[in-house]
Amino acid sequence: MNDIELDAVYVPSDEVVARKIEGEIIIVPLTAGIAEDQDDLFTLNDTGRSVWELLDGKTTVRQVIDRLIQQYDAAEEEIRRDVTGLLAELVHRRIITVNKG
Repeated sequence: MNDIELDAVYVPSDEVVARKIEGEIIIVPLTAGIAEDQDDLFTLNDTGRSVWELLDGKTTVRQVIDRLIQQYDAAEEEIRRDVTGLLAELVHRRIITVNKG
């Protein structure tokens, strides 16, 4: 199990820059140590892009999950597992952080 709280609010880290290019979100680390290789870029699939676009500093993880349940034809548990798994990986890589403000 990961440590993602459903009532937490996440935002992109100041240590990355993200751009939407041809429908994909490309995440570029600005700080050494975020990726194993300094030149690593991260791309997100459709679901990942939908999650990323909801990381606005106001939307809770629970609200992200609820919106994706309405958007995709998948079981609630599957969406919850996928969203919290993705967020845990992004937190681990310091791509996102909890919004404390």
